[in-house]
Amino acid sequence: MAELIEGRKVADEVVATVKEGAESLRAQAGVVPGIAVVIVGSDPASQVYVASKSRKAKECGFHSVQHELAEDTDEATLLTLIADLNADPAIHGILVQLPLPAHIDAGRVIQSIDPDKDVDGFHFINVGKLSTGETDSAFVPCTPAGSMILTQRVRGHDLSGLNAVVVGRSNIVGKPMANLLLAANATVTIAHSRTRDLAALCRTADILVAAVGRPQMVEGDWIKPGATVIDVGINRIPAPEKGEGKTRLVGDVDFEAACAQAGSITPVPGGVGPMTIAMLMANTLVSACRRAGVAAPSF
Repeated sequence: MAELIEGRKVADEVVATVKEGAESLRAQAGVVPGIAVVIVGSDPASQVYVASKSRKAKECGFHSVQHELAEDTDEATLLTLIADLNADPAIHGILVQLPLPAHIDAGRVIQSIDPDKDVDGFHFINVGKLSTGETDSAFVPCTPAGSMILTQRVRGHDLSGLNAVVVGRSNIVGKPMANLLLAANATVTIAHSRTRDLAALCRTADILVAAVGRPQMVEGDWIKPGATVIDVGINRIPAPEKGEGKTRLVGDVDFEAACAQAGSITPVPGGVGPMTIAMLMANTLVSACRRAGVAAPSF
């Protein structure tokens, strides 16, 4: 039976470090880390995510502001708000909740955020730093950053000699995750929907990261015995055993079958998910420390 990689426990440790760092920053420089979350429209899932981020920021002792804009807000208005937040010395992290309404160019909006306040790690400057190995000065997207910490808890910081396969090539998870693994000296393959014989490739992985958004796509016999499996997927599927119309959350990996093969695995829920918000708080603290000229804690 595979060892569970308990994301909630590790996330709690990250948040505890953030709280301690925020208190130290206040004591040393009189600075309170500030985060601004911007949401356009009333998408229910986005509302839940934004509320959870705001709660965690307050728990960490941050200055937290939330800007809720109407669905029909025009792009110029949103860009003006971001420009104001870029100029606000009390704000160290700016997060624009995605997806945005179709009439707004999400790419233009993301690139308008000051790279030094881009705690989501989506600005081209941060993407470029990560892709060239400048991980110490880049803001790394929160989900792969958290996934990497979970990987290192099992495999250590030097992944030399290990094969890593990342299933999924998104800009938000797949590509940055591959860059983090490369920076830790793993031999990395990025797989996707057009990869030939995906199952055989996955069986070569000492570290397998599943980030495709397809429920239970990675089967148990795709897992190399003893592999570390990081399941980034969060999918809701019908759960008739719970009652009519009920659902349950599953990952991109067939968890029960994978447990028979893997050496360690993240559960869904309770694995990567909690790490995402924890790393958002960590990035915001790091931004505030950099702005104040104070050494930031490591995570």
